[in-house]
Amino acid sequence: MNPTETKSWAKLAAHASATSRKPLSELVTGEHALGSFEVGGCYFDFSKQNIDATTRTHLLSLAEEMTVEAERDRMLRGDSINLSENRAVLHTALREGADAGIDISKDIEDTHKRMFEISERIRSGVWRGYTGKPITDVVHIGIGGSHLGPELVVNAMSKQARTGPRIHFVANIDGNELFPILAGLNPETSFFIVASKSFTTLETQVNAQSARAWFLERTCSVSAIAQHFLAVTTNIEAAAQFGLPEQNLLPMRDWVGGRFSLWSTVGLPIAIALGADCFRHLLAGARTVDEHFIQTPLATNVPVLTALSAIWNYNFLGAGSLAILCYDERLRLLPAYLQQLEMESNGKGVTRDGSPVSIHTSGIVWGGTGTRGQHAYHQLLHQGTRAFTADFILIAKDDYDKPEHHQWLAANALAQSQAMAIGFEAEAEPHRNLPGNRPTTTIVMEQLGPFELGALLAVYEHKVFCQGIIWNINSFDQWGVEVGKRLAHPIYETLTQGIDHDQDTATAALIRHLRKTP
Repeated sequence: MNPTETKSWAKLAAHASATSRKPLSELVTGEHALGSFEVGGCYFDFSKQNIDATTRTHLLSLAEEMTVEAERDRMLRGDSINLSENRAVLHTALREGADAGIDISKDIEDTHKRMFEISERIRSGVWRGYTGKPITDVVHIGIGGSHLGPELVVNAMSKQARTGPRIHFVANIDGNELFPILAGLNPETSFFIVASKSFTTLETQVNAQSARAWFLERTCSVSAIAQHFLAVTTNIEAAAQFGLPEQNLLPMRDWVGGRFSLWSTVGLPIAIALGADCFRHLLAGARTVDEHFIQTPLATNVPVLTALSAIWNYNFLGAGSLAILCYDERLRLLPAYLQQLEMESNGKGVTRDGSPVSIHTSGIVWGGTGTRGQHAYHQLLHQGTRAFTADFILIAKDDYDKPEHHQWLAANALAQSQAMAIGFEAEAEPHRNLPGNRPTTTIVMEQLGPFELGALLAVYEHKVFCQGIIWNINSFDQWGVEVGKRLAHPIYETLTQGIDHDQDTATAALIRHLRKTP
C-alpha cells in the first residue's frame, strides 16, 4: 500500500501546512501530546517533538492504516518479509523475543551455549596458544553488521571488562587499521575471529589473509592456526581452505541480517570481553523491549512513537537528517552503529513490490558526543538553515562519583535541547537570535549497563522496522552495498595487473593517474 494514498497521510499533510499549527516553543510549556515513557531502564521524552494532539491522532491512524501491528506479527512468527531475498527476519528470536519454532529455538540455545563455552575458555586462560601460553589479545575481523555492533558494545561496556584479554577491532581494508594492531601483538598469545557469513566479503577476506600471513611468517606452523583462528560463518568449505577445523566454526543464519546480528555468534567478542552473564543481560534488555513492542498498544508503544515522530519530521516538516547526540563518551560509536542500522535498512528508493517510492525515506544519520559538538556543529543546529531532528542520549547515574563532571554534562544536554526547542531572541542583536522550533527526543538511561544498552538498541531496531512498513519499503536487504563491491573488482584488476576493462572516461582517467604514481 502506498502511504500517500491513505486518509491519514492527507490529513497530516494538511495539518503540517496549516498556519494555525502551534510552534514548538508553545507546545513545550503545556501538556504534550506524546509525553514520556519508560522501557528497559530507558526514559524516552518526546515532549520536545513538534507534535500536538491532532498530529498524534493522525500519526497513530497512519500506523493503523499501514497495518504496522499485523506486519509486526508476521515478522515475529517467521514469515518471509524480506521479499527480495525470500527470507524470514528473526533476529528477535536470538533473545527469545519471537516465536520462531522449536527447531530454531533449540539451534539458538545450542549455539549460544557453544559461544559462551568458547568465550569462557579464552577469558579464563584455558584456551591456550600453540606454545601453551594463554590468550592476551583478541582481534575481531569483520565489517558492517559483523563489526559495528560488537565494537559499540565492547567500547560502551569497557568498565565491566575487568578481566579477560584485550579486544581489537579491524574492519577497514585500509592497512593503516590492521597493521598497527599486528605490530603490537605476540603471535603466541593472539587470537583472531573472522566474522563473515559468506567468508568471501572482500574487506574481511583481505584482512583475514593478511593476519594469517603475519601469523605464519612468525610461527611457521599451519597446524597452529586452529589454536589461534576462529570463524563465524556459514561457508564451511572456505573456512576449511583457510585452515580452520569444523570445531573452530560458529554458524551465522540467513534469517539474521548483519546489522541485526550482534545478539548472535557475531557477538562473540562481547562475550569474551564482558563474560556470558553480561551478554545475557544484553539479551534480556532487548527482550524486554521486544515484549513491550508486542504487547503495548500503538498509542503508548515506544518504538512505534519513535518511528512516527521520525515520519512526521522527515515527510511533513522537511527534516533531512537525524543527529545522534550522545552525552557520554562511552557511546561515541553509537552514531556510526545507528548510521548503518537506519540508513542501510531504510535508505531505499523502491517499494516492496519494486515500484519507485514517491516520498523521502531514511534521513542522513550522524552525530557525536557530549560538549565537543557544542563547540562545533551545534552552531549549525541552532542557527543554520537546514531542517533536522535530533536524539539526545544521556545517563542518569554518575559512574565515577564525580558529580561536578556529571551534572555539568547533564545540564549541557538539557540546555541544548531546551535552546533547540524554545530558541533565544536578542532584539537589538539579530545575529545572536536562535529561532528554536527544532524537534528533538531526549533519552535518559538509568545507567550504562548491558541491560539498558540492549533495550536502547532494540528500540532503534523496531523503530526502523515500523518506518519501513509505513514507507512500504524492504528494510532487510541492501542491494546498494552489493553494487559497489561488484564494480571494484575490474578496477582492482586494472590497477594491479593492467587488465583493460571498459570504464567511464572520468574513472579511466583516475585509474591512469593512480597507475603512474610511484
